[in-house]
Amino acid sequence: MLKIDNQQISLADYLIPEELTALDDELAIIDKYLNDKKIIQPFIDHFHKKHGRPSTPLQVYIRMMYIKHMYSLSYEELHRRVSDSIKWRRFCHIPLDAKVPDGSTLCKLTKLFGNDTLDKLNKIIITKAVEEKKIKARKVRIDTTVAESNIHYPTDAELLGDCVRVITRTVDRIAEAANDAAGKIRNRGRSIKKKILAIAKTSKRRTREKYDEIREITGQIAEVAKHTVADAKKALARAKQATGIKIKGEAQKLIDELSDMIQIADKIIEQTEEVNKGNLNLKDRVISVFDPGARPIKKGKIKSPTEFGRKVLIAESEEGVITHYEVYEGNPSDESLLIDAVKGHQSNVGRTPKEVATDRGFYSKDNEDKLYTLGVKRVSIPKRGKKSKARKELESTFWFKRLQRFRAGSEATISMLKRCRGLNRILPRGTSGSKSWIAMGIMAHNLWKLAQL
Repeated sequence: MLKIDNQQISLADYLIPEELTALDDELAIIDKYLNDKKIIQPFIDHFHKKHGRPSTPLQVYIRMMYIKHMYSLSYEELHRRVSDSIKWRRFCHIPLDAKVPDGSTLCKLTKLFGNDTLDKLNKIIITKAVEEKKIKARKVRIDTTVAESNIHYPTDAELLGDCVRVITRTVDRIAEAANDAAGKIRNRGRSIKKKILAIAKTSKRRTREKYDEIREITGQIAEVAKHTVADAKKALARAKQATGIKIKGEAQKLIDELSDMIQIADKIIEQTEEVNKGNLNLKDRVISVFDPGARPIKKGKIKSPTEFGRKVLIAESEEGVITHYEVYEGNPSDESLLIDAVKGHQSNVGRTPKEVATDRGFYSKDNEDKLYTLGVKRVSIPKRGKKSKARKELESTFWFKRLQRFRAGSEATISMLKRCRGLNRILPRGTSGSKSWIAMGIMAHNLWKLAQL
């Protein structure tokens, strides 16, 4: 059942001196900002207004998620610190005699709302800021970064080992949940571990033959994985035959997980065999059993030549507020993202920016022409490659250099999002979970920035 806020205040709240409950200036501004009824509008449709158990109040959820991403807290630490802090309780609208929602409740609510609802929340925050004239957004700087998934480095041997381990574990869980309807399969984890250890020992040799030996051992691991997948398919068939007789609820969910994992394992075995044949250029290669949507992305960094995750585009106004963002699977070229980014900024803010600044990765003559057609007055994008005399003169003008100095500030924003707002490593699995995590981090950043304006 829908519950928007905690209306009842306990006697203990009245007895505590006001000096102990007064919010800091920053939290007071954000508290007032979030009191707007428009803020909770995207969440209302997810609850029935009259029937069902009372849910966690929407205002409590939004404020607790702000604190979590603002201070990069885990769910357990968030619960503990909000419970212990009178000021944070007041900010989150939780009376002193009321229980603080635990981490599992917040996780379930985030999954229920989904990334689309959180995207709408961010748009409402930007629209409200424009209406209150807190931001003008006449200038916009656009950049991309990589939000890394919480996965280990993807080698073929390790991925095959993950498949064997997860498939065996899932079949055992189905057997427990469905009264041994699917039976159990042989656990080949020990054999896999021995072969992975052999790879580690072989890789230390300083000979060129070690590469052939490693590929040979990896092929042996693939054969072991094939046997496990074959056994799992038989167990899955037995489990499906028992559907409607012994299998209900949790067991059916595990059967669906096993079916998905078998498909992923088949693809990993196939790509391993292709690599052993010498084919190193594989499209849509799986790099994680637990997050199949993560992709290898190269951004030209010396420290991290290849990052594994998703590409994030960020459009930022001159006030430091992120007016538009997008999360992409794979590594689309920056050049293809520029026009949609400016249109997204235009849609959220309600006006076309007068000036746009990006790095040279976004450059193309077609992009410049389209931006001028949209109504942008000045476009500062350095050209790649050899430049004509006229182009050099253009890039030497005062306004072009000024906008490039403005563009450089996006690096600091990305650094802060990664260091302080949780975008350095995305803990949820899957594309939807990653988008929700990124949306919450950007929400915390924008509210913090608006409190400073």
